[in-house]
Amino acid sequence: MDAVSEVERAMITIRRLQTRRTLAGPHDPTLTLVVDALEAAGSCTITDLAAALSVDQPRASRLAARAVTEGLAHRTPSQSDARQVLLSLTPAGQAHATAVHTTRRKAFTQTMSTWTDEDRTTFATLLTTFVDSYTQVVHERSTRSD
Repeated sequence: MDAVSEVERAMITIRRLQTRRTLAGPHDPTLTLVVDALEAAGSCTITDLAAALSVDQPRASRLAARAVTEGLAHRTPSQSDARQVLLSLTPAGQAHATAVHTTRRKAFTQTMSTWTDEDRTTFATLLTTFVDSYTQVVHERSTRSD
């Protein structure tokens, strides 16, 4: 198997594992995706949330409504455009994010426990470079198809 095929297979496995509750702890994995996106953005519109989650706007709207109902996010009017509403994390949403980070980091620490410091550093560098490049490719493809 060539390297690109191995990366594809590994990414599929990671995606499947990420959608399970194992890395979200006791939290709903779908709401965790929303919390992750809001934490990264600081605050964002439904359109921004849809793009971050790679879903359509109606789905992003439903997910945002769930996050608000669960007390993880709140809506505030946009200061720059009265027609838009900004979503951001509540203190409970930030606590959710912190708890999920702790759960994930424990799993990643356990996964790499037998690795050398050098191997962990190399992996972190290569993985970050890959994700940055992949994000750019996906973004370019999505803007071309719009």
